[in-house]
Amino acid sequence: MREVVFDTETTGLNPREGDRIVEVGCIELVNYLPTGREFQIYINPGRPVSEATVRITGITNETLRDKKRFEHPDVVDRLMEFLGDDPIVAHNAEFDRGFLNYELELLGRPQLPKERFIDTLVLAREHRPGSPASLDAVCKRFNISIEGRVLHGALLDAQLLAMAYLELRGGRERKLDFADDSAVSRIGQATYTPRMQRPKPLGPLVSAEELAAHAAFVAELGDAAVWKKFG
Repeated sequence: MREVVFDTETTGLNPREGDRIVEVGCIELVNYLPTGREFQIYINPGRPVSEATVRITGITNETLRDKKRFEHPDVVDRLMEFLGDDPIVAHNAEFDRGFLNYELELLGRPQLPKERFIDTLVLAREHRPGSPASLDAVCKRFNISIEGRVLHGALLDAQLLAMAYLELRGGRERKLDFADDSAVSRIGQATYTPRMQRPKPLGPLVSAEELAAHAAFVAELGDAAVWKKFG
């Protein structure tokens, strides 16, 4: 099962007020584990970034001056190709979906439906109701190190989110689940592929001499052999 962890950095908080995406970061997952495929790009928003964005991300107007606009094929086409038709995992997904859909709307492209997004903010709140559910808080909950994270970045946050998402889905012990996910019964229980029978049974592992010695030992025990009462 392929999924894509998705994160954005933006000039502000509201695309309807003119804010735009300045960075996108994506991580490919297969069966909840990163494959090593990633996508990251800085984007010229065509407007100044806010002081808050500079403070939080370190992304400045100078950083973005020579970057391509979202509508450039190297941005939008490569991003949409990476996303494909697979589920998209994001923290506070409506924020990222809102910005992405606004950019697509400006280009006359189809919007991405809410049903396609998996919101880890919702998963985190369900996992531990009443506890803080920010990405930092979820990372701390699962002992995912954020010590070296001085600034936010779309790719770095996507990498952290990929680790948090795995934990929210059951953790690395899922790798020990030998159920065949493609063969699930109607009552929702995983079925297991039956083992093939050996073409020729294994020979006895105990020799005739060992069997005789064991029988003689048991005979010496007499009534002390308690298992005889249940035989």
